Amino acid sequence: MREEKSDSFDARLKSAERRYGLVKEEKPPVDAGIEADRSLAALAFRAGTEMLAGLIVGVGIGWGLDHWLHTRALFLVIFALLGGSAGVLNVWRLVRTMDVK
Repeated sequence: MREEKSDSFDARLKSAERRYGLVKEEKPPVDAGIEADRSLAALAFRAGTEMLAGLIVGVGIGWGLDHWLHTRALFLVIFALLGGSAGVLNVWRLVRTMDVK
């Protein structure tokens, strides 16, 4: 009975250590070419997402202001340009940090 409690405690302790990252588990070796392809795809996906998000937010704000103030596409054009430039700036920052690494 005493050993069962000890085994249960050890199992729970090891599980908690793994869950909180206190135990470093060895990962199987990954081919460097595959890893580079994954990171390049992730970088391209993130860059596209940054561009699209900036543009969508800018167009949304511009459309909202045009709708609210009853103007023709004045604010839509202005904020679409601002959103697009914000997206380009975010991608520039992303690429710049990747160069440092």
